[in-house]
Amino acid sequence: MATKHLMIVLGLAYLSASSFAVLAQQTPTDAPRYVSATELARPTDYREWVFLSSGLGMGYSDPTPGAQPRPPRFTNIFVNPSAYRRFVQTGTWPDKTVLVLESRASGSDASINKTGRFQTSLASLEVEVKDIARFPPDGWAFFAFGAGERATLTAPPLEKTHDCYECHTKHTAVDNTFVQFYPTLLEIARQKGTLKPGF
Repeated sequence: MATKHLMIVLGLAYLSASSFAVLAQQTPTDAPRYVSATELARPTDYREWVFLSSGLGMGYSDPTPGAQPRPPRFTNIFVNPSAYRRFVQTGTWPDKTVLVLESRASGSDASINKTGRFQTSLASLEVEVKDIARFPPDGWAFFAFGAGERATLTAPPLEKTHDCYECHTKHTAVDNTFVQFYPTLLEIARQKGTLKPGF
């Protein structure tokens, strides 16, 4: 009788372990969605994802001499929750990471505001995805969805000759991402020892 009970317990333990293994291998529900082999569907719920940081008026090249400065834009960065949780554990981005760069115009004259700037209309939406099987050799790809009249529901990956690829290869702090601009993740990467040399 004891042997029978032991076999039942072991069987249940095996089933539980198998179930956990299957769940661990499943694609997360917030993973990138495609309409073809490489064409990405625009993330619709990204504002419910994890907010990483915001920049104001950032640019990666020197301003053109004599050019009229335009009002600075805000850039908001969101990441899918499953990728964020994995980064917190390991200091690196897992496969199926989705980062959204939301660019918004800024205003200063509205309501009771007297100083500073606030976010206004959506100016552009860009996405960076890590999908090792679809985008060799490093798994990263960039997508531009536009905004307003130019907004699209799907987008193909930008060509590998686009500036994004070279810039992210040369200047990012962790993997292919600008973690140096995300203060909470920067500290995690320091603790995990995953920062690139120079950071």
